[in-house]
Amino acid sequence: MRVTFCCDDTRPDAWLQGLRTALPDAEVDIWAPGSPQADYALVWAPPQRFIDEQPGLKAMFNIGAGVDALLPLCLPPGLPVYRLEDAGMAVQMAEYVCQAVIRFFRGLDGYEADMAQGLWQHRPNPRRADCPVGVMGLGRMGERVARTLTVFDFPVNGWSRTPHAIDGVRGFSGTRELDAFLAGTRVLVNLLPLTPDTENIIDARSLGLLRSGAYVINVGRGGHVVDEDLVAAIDGGHVSGALLDVFRTEPLPEGHPFWAHPRITLTPHTSARTLARDSVEQIVGKLAALVRGETVTGRVDLRRGY
Repeated sequence: MRVTFCCDDTRPDAWLQGLRTALPDAEVDIWAPGSPQADYALVWAPPQRFIDEQPGLKAMFNIGAGVDALLPLCLPPGLPVYRLEDAGMAVQMAEYVCQAVIRFFRGLDGYEADMAQGLWQHRPNPRRADCPVGVMGLGRMGERVARTLTVFDFPVNGWSRTPHAIDGVRGFSGTRELDAFLAGTRVLVNLLPLTPDTENIIDARSLGLLRSGAYVINVGRGGHVVDEDLVAAIDGGHVSGALLDVFRTEPLPEGHPFWAHPRITLTPHTSARTLARDSVEQIVGKLAALVRGETVTGRVDLRRGY
């Protein structure tokens, strides 16, 4: 069995070591143009040439939760593609989002500014009832985020393409309920997959439906946000600020308006990092199940984009 690794922007050492330890009888290598045909592949944003040169793949494993980078590719019909299911990312995402929501809710940015100026003063105590959090996207990570937010007694709304029942979370689904979801949201958290249906979903219209003084947290994909609409909503005062971890172009280009905006906080796509050891363990388990002819969870429906 030959397993190949194709991911230019990921350090391969931990992945290769883990795979070779877990699969001692397999040939494990890094793909390069002209490499031998592999049976299985681990990929992140592979080039079309990789797909064209590997027509005999039995399955492909995407080493992340989002598969939007695969959608523009021409893949062999019937090639099974599997995504990571959690692998340590859900808890990272929950802690990232919760700290951001709490930071906004408690006004910690304001206290930091006060202290920097030598000011010792208290600010009004907020009410949780006035700060409903809306989570867009209730997959494995979105559900974990929504459940964790309820621990802090925030009112939590959730919106997804199809209905999801989560204890303590008010559910909305489908396009017909999107406006009601947005109108009931003060802090908007985006965890949607990027598909043709969700691209540009956070635009001037949707931002305008949020409660006054809203805050936006985007940990989905940069393509979900219309950049100029977000800046305009913040500058106009309806949206008080944003925390952005993902961008249309990464790294974020020099001179982009987000860099210098005083009410936009940026992080370099780090909300939930892929953990090599946990991911290898999961992928090896899936691969072994495939070899045994068993059904494997996490298969991507490329028509839907997730």
